[in-house]
Amino acid sequence: MNVGLIAHNSKKKLMQDFCIAYKSILGRNKLYATATTGRFIEEVTDLNIHKFLPGHLGGRQQIAAQITNNAMDMVIFLRNPEEQLPHEPDVNDIIKLCDLYNIPIATNIATAELLVLALGNGDLEWRE
Repeated sequence: MNVGLIAHNSKKKLMQDFCIAYKSILGRNKLYATATTGRFIEEVTDLNIHKFLPGHLGGRQQIAAQITNNAMDMVIFLRNPEEQLPHEPDVNDIIKLCDLYNIPIATNIATAELLVLALGNGDLEWRE
């Protein structure tokens, strides 16, 4: 399965901790991330991650293209809803595309845990 990983700056440490906790499940899948998030994850795990451009330099658009082309099976996007960002429309575009193309997306740690556990149990195989 192809899993997209994105995290706002204030959530990157949380993403690192999440990937450490679920390394065994994530490691059995193809991981894609925006550049900085991917680098942060690789610093604390030995997971192999395909890194796109940094999010604000086009990485989010690259992940959006993967979603549109049905090449992404699940997205974990840990975002800070209280942080007003100049690129907020890009953030909402990914959520909208996941809704349009029926791609499971988590935008908080609780939902991310549910999705990764479902991934580990094979509950997302309907995507194949």
